Amino acid sequence: MEDLMQTELWQDKTLADLLTLEFLASAFGSVVGAIVILLIGWVISSWLQNRIQNLGKRHKHLDEMLFEFLASIVRYVIIGFTILFVLNTFGVRTTSVVAVIGAAGLAIGLALQGTLSNVAAGVMLIFFRPIKIGDFVEIAGKMGTVKQINLNFTELADLSNVQVIVPNSEVWGNVITNYSVNPTRRAEWTFGVGYGANLKQAEEIIRATIMADERSHSEPAPFIQVTNLGDSSVDFLVRVWCSAGDYFAFKADMTRRVKEAFDDGEINIPFPTRTIYHAKED
Repeated sequence: MEDLMQTELWQDKTLADLLTLEFLASAFGSVVGAIVILLIGWVISSWLQNRIQNLGKRHKHLDEMLFEFLASIVRYVIIGFTILFVLNTFGVRTTSVVAVIGAAGLAIGLALQGTLSNVAAGVMLIFFRPIKIGDFVEIAGKMGTVKQINLNFTELADLSNVQVIVPNSEVWGNVITNYSVNPTRRAEWTFGVGYGANLKQAEEIIRATIMADERSHSEPAPFIQVTNLGDSSVDFLVRVWCSAGDYFAFKADMTRRVKEAFDDGEINIPFPTRTIYHAKED
């Protein structure tokens, strides 16, 4: 029994040393101190996180998503330092803990290369902001409105309002077509008329029909010219600027209205025909 009491158990202290009132009081104080440190660290991290997030919400010209990301980073850093302080109060060598965490992080990183590449791409997307929530984009062959960007994936809602999840590594590593950055877009049509049609009249009908719509912009000036002599038609290339939000409806409406205006003006719109000759057999 005496040998057991003299056995070293923790930090050169024997079992007899650990059972003294002085040590128990010291240990109790360390536990209380650790709890207090944890509570203080938790409160400070939560307060700073909310402050940073509110900063992004108060100023509309700032990117709210970026501030949410920074707020999360600040919180986790404070919690990490708090845990190190707690371990230090119990006499744990924090340098050794940091070394162990670093080695474990390296092993986990090698095992989760794909996931970490998404996280790295997510950080790049958040900081450089090539796309923002609400933008209408085309990424990796997928077209839709950006609903969410986090550290692992980007969420889109396609034209049918179906959720599309794109890994961030594919977003950052592919060409991004953002249709929402510029306030205006150029709509383009090709209208074909018959070779016997009055080209001047056809041009006037196209110009009057499209420019009469309030969505068309007079500046930059519209482009309406014959650009191709096809097999069965003379083709007009038409380019008119409009607001980006009006693009799809404007383009569809003008296609129909020009066709109806051609009919009213008796402008023939040709279509391919084929003549078949049957050889007479003897």
